[in-house]
Amino acid sequence: MSRFADFGNALHSGRTSYPFVGRAKLWLTIAAALVGLSLLVPVAKGGFNLGIDFTGGSEFTVSAVAEPEVETGREAVAASSDAAEVEVTNIAPGTIRVQTEQLDDDETLAVKDALVEAYGVSEDEVTSTFVGPTWGAGVTRQALQGLVAFVVLATVLMALYFRTWKMSVSAIAGMIASVAITAGVYSLVGFEVTPSAVIGFLTVLSYSLYDSVVVFDKVRENTEGLLDGTAPPERAGRRFSDQVNLAVNQTLVRSINTSVVGILPVGSILFIGWLVLGAGTLKDLSLSLFVGIIVGTVATLFVASPLYALLRSRDADVREQEARAGAPAERAAEEAAAH
Repeated sequence: MSRFADFGNALHSGRTSYPFVGRAKLWLTIAAALVGLSLLVPVAKGGFNLGIDFTGGSEFTVSAVAEPEVETGREAVAASSDAAEVEVTNIAPGTIRVQTEQLDDDETLAVKDALVEAYGVSEDEVTSTFVGPTWGAGVTRQALQGLVAFVVLATVLMALYFRTWKMSVSAIAGMIASVAITAGVYSLVGFEVTPSAVIGFLTVLSYSLYDSVVVFDKVRENTEGLLDGTAPPERAGRRFSDQVNLAVNQTLVRSINTSVVGILPVGSILFIGWLVLGAGTLKDLSLSLFVGIIVGTVATLFVASPLYALLRSRDADVREQEARAGAPAERAAEEAAAH
């Protein structure tokens, strides 16, 4: 713990520094490649594994199951219907969910009877429902409309808050990269896309923006007064890009702590709840959150902050300020000579 505190102090004072801004083009190139691969994964796999809520189909819920074996449900459906797509999930202790393509009335009754016999439960313990594809289409449309509205409002509000559209655009770019990579991992693993997963993706948006805002607040604090010559003596003469990089390093420990605190309960749900306790309904939400929190933190460090420094590096006032301040090596030599 002491070493970690020393590490944080070294980052905050600038004695230890990682080149998040100095190698901005490298990080952004890697991020663009990862986003491109993430977009190609669902294309190569023929799309996402959409759940019954988006495609429509029949769903059975079997309660009070003494031995909730997934294979038992698959065998019962295969023996009683011609359904080609069968998804059997242990959604809670003693509860099995069976999802299939749309079945007619006779097949529905046959599958229900087969599940009653296979799991040794009464008829009252097996319920069946039908979900139409139009419900899923409506959810998808509303989710996309909500996403567009969220991005527009977040862009405008962040531009007003930071008083520069370049911070807003950089934060949104980091957020989009987070969601794209998270969706790519989700597609690669083959998890089913359900309304819970969509909620997880929307939560990732908020987390990514929150992390970027915290870092950008420190960037604004570190660069205040640099361009108009009103910065205090301890910061006067420092290069704008160096101060941005210092801000990212100063908030690095906080970002690590926040992400660790966030992924610990989510990881518990994902690995213990799903694998040990069989909480299958939580896996969609927990996987998207688990990956999204990690990627969102990394995207703030390697996408949002470097992109902001890169965008500002083309501004005339920033170029003039950095020319006056000189390169770090030159400044270090001047400070050494002065002493």
